[in-house]
Amino acid sequence: MSEQDQRSNDSLDVLDEKQLLQVLLAFKKGDFSVRMPYDLNGMPGKIADTLNDILDMQENVVQEVQTVERVVGKEGNTNRRFMCRSTGGSWNAFNDSLNNLISDLIQPTSEMVRVINAVAQGDLSQKVELEFEGRALTGEFLRTANNINRMVNQLGTFAAEVTRVAREVGTEGILGGQAEVTDVSGTWRDLTESVNNMASNLTDQVRNIADVTTAVAKGDLSRKITVNAKGEFLELKNTINTMVDQLSTFA
Repeated sequence: MSEQDQRSNDSLDVLDEKQLLQVLLAFKKGDFSVRMPYDLNGMPGKIADTLNDILDMQENVVQEVQTVERVVGKEGNTNRRFMCRSTGGSWNAFNDSLNNLISDLIQPTSEMVRVINAVAQGDLSQKVELEFEGRALTGEFLRTANNINRMVNQLGTFAAEVTRVAREVGTEGILGGQAEVTDVSGTWRDLTESVNNMASNLTDQVRNIADVTTAVAKGDLSRKITVNAKGEFLELKNTINTMVDQLSTFA
């Protein structure tokens, strides 16, 4: 073996501290692309290979985080999880913690979506579960879940009351009914008031017409329809009042 070859082999048995520092400084700055030589022998080779493995794993973690962020966060594939190469210990704990974080975020979100989809399909019987795998929701998740459940309750109450009033007035002929929806504001209150105003107007108009026509049937031609009316009710009001006037003339 020549003297030059011997010197080359000897250099592979020595750890270049300057090169090691360069790799460590790059690692510290978040640059995982710098590597130790792969052809070192003995203990220096083991140190270099171990450090390169650490850099490979860290680079893999960063790439996997970016992939999961894109797939889950942007593309909406909520089944994707971290799949990092690890050697156990804290690496596994890190991997599990990230996957648990995704699950903890997705579980309540998926539950809320389930209930909202049910509402969109007219099913007001569903509620957001406030506990998953023995753990209660907290913080913003709990507040959002409670708000959705409150919304479903208000929708259910409003729908039930409107249905009741419509059935009483339109089907059963029971006038005077009013929708009773408590603790509502904004559009819910406006809708409730609109339904009640409609029911009240119908009640006043029908009862006034009934009173006058009953009086006419009994020979009392002194009564007139006085309730405020519009549209077809106004036409009916004018027709009946004209009829009463004509009957009075004949009488």
